[in-house]
Amino acid sequence: MRMRKKPNLVPRMERCAALLETNAEEKRGNWLAGTQYDKLHLEIGCGKGRFTTAVANSAPNTLLVALERVEDAIVVAMERALEAEIENVRFLAKDAKELESCFAPGELSRIYINFCDPWPKSRDAKHRLTSPFFLRSYARLLPIGGEIHFKTDNRPLFDWSLEQLLAEGWELKEQSFDLHHDGINGFMTDYEAKFHAEGVPICRTVAVRTEATRCEGIPDRLRNASLADARANQTEDASKCE
Repeated sequence: MRMRKKPNLVPRMERCAALLETNAEEKRGNWLAGTQYDKLHLEIGCGKGRFTTAVANSAPNTLLVALERVEDAIVVAMERALEAEIENVRFLAKDAKELESCFAPGELSRIYINFCDPWPKSRDAKHRLTSPFFLRSYARLLPIGGEIHFKTDNRPLFDWSLEQLLAEGWELKEQSFDLHHDGINGFMTDYEAKFHAEGVPICRTVAVRTEATRCEGIPDRLRNASLADARANQTEDASKCE
């Protein structure tokens, strides 16, 4: 989904400058040095920051770094954090491919990935944030026992992601194909709240890095990795039952 350009983007970014980290490479390996925080978590693709502010507010002893490459989204997220007076969050306007230049091996203890682009065509599968390329990068940034928390509304992407996680040696500690079936479970993103209101099931898993998790080498080229759209499939299935 293309985001509408925000008016007065530059001055709005400037007002949030205290929360925007522009020297992440210099902080690599020292994010928690000299702070009162004892854990470092990362959210990849924070969007407008609804989930970001809620999670950070719930864990005052954790420093949450929220990454978002779209400035028109990250400015809204930063404004939300400022308004809520959240102190334990920093924002990075970067691409996920740059993570290892910003964080040292084992420096993160948890990574959140919420409602990422499914990149449904097989030729684009390498861009999925749950592809083996990214999973090995995350494994290098997490210690043994470190976790990935992954949520999506796209069931084909979720199923494919579970396959990749297991093949790459991650342990699946939690798994749900309808997270909010019995009521709201945890903190929502803006997209998640919209999808849930429309009756779209939300999928979630927690993957844990183990000694068997692959972290080195270049993954094999992905083949036959196309995805169908989850909601399109659900609509089609429903129409067959009418």
